[in-house]
Amino acid sequence: MSLKRRKVTKKSKRPLREPPTNVPAQFVSVSEDDMLGFMETIHGLPGPNLDLILHSPGGSGSAAEQIVKYLRTKFDDIRIVVPHMAMSAATMVACAADRIVMGKHSFLGPIDPQLFMQTALGTRSVPAQAILEKFDRALQDAAKAVKLRVWAPMLAQYGPDLLVTCQNAARLSEDLVSEWLKLYMFRGQADAEAKGKAIAHWLSDHSAFKTHARPISRDELVEKGLSGIHALEQDQIEQDLFLSVHHATAHTFTSTPAVKIIENNLGKTYRRTVQVMQALTPAPQPPVPPPQLPRPTPPAGP
Repeated sequence: MSLKRRKVTKKSKRPLREPPTNVPAQFVSVSEDDMLGFMETIHGLPGPNLDLILHSPGGSGSAAEQIVKYLRTKFDDIRIVVPHMAMSAATMVACAADRIVMGKHSFLGPIDPQLFMQTALGTRSVPAQAILEKFDRALQDAAKAVKLRVWAPMLAQYGPDLLVTCQNAARLSEDLVSEWLKLYMFRGQADAEAKGKAIAHWLSDHSAFKTHARPISRDELVEKGLSGIHALEQDQIEQDLFLSVHHATAHTFTSTPAVKIIENNLGKTYRRTVQVMQALTPAPQPPVPPPQLPRPTPPAGP
C-alpha cells in the first residue's frame, strides 16, 4: 500500500483514555457541523484517492450520511484507517470505505441508533431497538391488570410518534450501511447485495450486542464477512506513521482545549475547542465559637 495518498485525519475527544466527564457529549460526537471541517480540509486536495484516519466515539447517523455523500463525490477510492476506535456513526462512515485498515487493538461498534430522551432521571441516551422491544413486552403484559399498572407510568413518558421514530431510525442506519457496503467494499462481487444486508443487519442488532458501546474487533468483523479489512501490522512503516499521527493528536487533546480535530496532510486544520467552567466548592470553615460573656466583677471586701 502506498503512502502517496492524501490523508485527512478526523479525531474526536476520545483518545487513548476515557474523555473528561465535564465535556458535554454533543461537543465530541459526529455532528452536522463536521461537514464544515471536512469541506475546509478537503478543499484543494487532489484525487482520486483518499486515506482517512478515523478516531471517534460516534454520533449522528444523518451526519455520517452527509459526510459519506460528500467524500464520495470527491474521491473514487477511500481507505479508512482506524488506529483505535470508530464507534456508532463512525462505524457507518468506515463501512463506506473501499478498504478498512485496523490493528489488533482497533474496534468498530454497533450502529443501532440512540435517541436522547427526557426522563424522570434526566436526559438519557436510549437505544431505539430497546424502546421497540419494551413496547412489545408491554403489549404482552397488557392482558394482566397487575402488570399493566406497573407499565402505565413508564409508557406515559413517551409521545405517540415514538414507535415510528424508532422504526425509521433503525431502518435508516441499516439501509445506509447495507447500500454503502454493496457499492464500495463489495463492489463487483456477485453476492454484494446479500452480503451488505447481512452485515448491516448484524451491526444493527442491539439485542445481540447488549450495549451500544460494545467493541467489535477486527477478527470478529472479518469472520462476519467484512473482507475489505486489512491488518495494520502488515506494513510496519505505515503502522508507525499512522499511530504516530494518532498519538500526536491524543497529546493535543490532553494539553489543549481541543475536543475535535479534522486535519489534512498539508497542515490545514479545523479544530473545535470547548472551555468548561467548573464551580469551585468553598472549603469548609471551622465553627465559630460562641461569644464569651464578661464575668461579673466580685464585690470588694470590707
